[in-house]
Amino acid sequence: MDCRVVVEAAVPVYDVETADEAVRIAISKTGEMLNPDLNYVEINMGDRECPHCGETLEPAYIAADESLVSLELEMTVFNVERDEHAARIARKEIGQRLENIPLEVVEIAEIDDEETDESTDDEAAGDEATAEGDDEDILPEFESLIDE
Repeated sequence: MDCRVVVEAAVPVYDVETADEAVRIAISKTGEMLNPDLNYVEINMGDRECPHCGETLEPAYIAADESLVSLELEMTVFNVERDEHAARIARKEIGQRLENIPLEVVEIAEIDDEETDESTDDEAAGDEATAEGDDEDILPEFESLIDE
């Protein structure tokens, strides 16, 4: 069974003035920590709600030019026995690269084998189509470089 796991991370960011700036820096910082080993992990802004009124809040909380940003890290875990196994693998893989950043599993969704097969087939077909068109475009550019 394959699962899509979403993990919430609380990323600290320093010397920021606005929530937008904090989110941009947190995404960049997280991307640097995850890449190149986990470049398949998707990084998104987290959703926060007021616990009392249910109002949607910004993903960043700022105090004294420091911020705590809620990010959602999403990855696919293959060949797992059950949901808990997928959650442990995702937390371990992401947690090893994000030192001192708290993580919490937010969502685990089982992926159908048919969905992954179709997406792989579509990508392969798209790659073949672009490869055929690229051959015609590459040769004239290459020949023009030799002439110069």
